[in-house]
Amino acid sequence: MAVAADDRRAVRKEERMRMQWNLGHDEAHVAIDVIRAELARRNQAAVIAVADADGELVALLRLDAAPASSIAVACSKARTAARLRRPTRALGESLRARGADSAWYGDTGFTGWSGGMPVIVNGNVVGAVAVSGLTEDEDVELAALGVAAATRATASAPGTR
Repeated sequence: MAVAADDRRAVRKEERMRMQWNLGHDEAHVAIDVIRAELARRNQAAVIAVADADGELVALLRLDAAPASSIAVACSKARTAARLRRPTRALGESLRARGADSAWYGDTGFTGWSGGMPVIVNGNVVGAVAVSGLTEDEDVELAALGVAAATRATASAPGTR
């Protein structure tokens, strides 16, 4: 009987385990390539950051003429969007409405500046795309292009359906 009880506990534990999908290098580069092409079309420069579901950097591109200060900002935007599972603009609006600071979250890497957006596949956040170096509206618009491209690339990857 003890073995059967142990087996039941093992099954229950496995049922509670959760698999986490993450953006990979290939999907990150698809997002970066789409944004880079649009920036070239507009004759603009920016920094593009792509993070995995934990908000850790997968890929980064700083285009020529993009400000160096935008590197850290883009990374923070991607981290924030992935970890909080919402656009950074939503965080910024929420913080401003409450008169709070992003330090309230206990992660000094979080930011409320617009331009970071989560990548959601099958209802799960698998990463985030962020752009920094332009206006907030332009950063959001370009990040959205990257999110759409990464979502398509992830959804077509084996084992993600």
